[in-house]
Amino acid sequence: MRYVEPEMAALPELLESRADGARTLEEEVTALFDEYRGPLFRFLLSLGLETADVEETIQEVFLALFQHLRAGKRRDNLRAWLFQVGHNMALKLRRRRPPMALEPVVVHTPEMQAMENQARRRVAAMIEALPEQDRACLALRAEGLRYREIAEVMGISLGGVALSLERSIARLSKGNRR
Repeated sequence: MRYVEPEMAALPELLESRADGARTLEEEVTALFDEYRGPLFRFLLSLGLETADVEETIQEVFLALFQHLRAGKRRDNLRAWLFQVGHNMALKLRRRRPPMALEPVVVHTPEMQAMENQARRRVAAMIEALPEQDRACLALRAEGLRYREIAEVMGISLGGVALSLERSIARLSKGNRR
């Protein structure tokens, strides 16, 4: 009978538990991807990235999430973490490329198309005229993030978020009445 070190005897179980942990981590990241891909996609588009850049950025965000979780780092408020990392990656990418222009969405009937295009152009122009921080706060709020999460993503105070959103909504409301 061969002697086996106690640590070596437990190695197959240890490897199996690590493999199970990796599968569980992959499942968790996949579930988060399924839940937040759409909101993150819309948010990154609102920052002026092109669709291909948005798709690439989302892949990078979720790869970073996997690495973050695998390293055993903080798990609290992963939603805000995802948007913050996406925001930071988008800003880096935008520095290298000019932002895309917002295009109106075409509606199928000619009358509706004309009215919808005019309204979209007006709203897009009003949003585009907002300061960058106000636009980003507004887009994050539209994606359902709470003020505290927006503050964390943007790296500003809670009061700064409230002021930014109040200012944005007031400008959009005033512009919409004209």
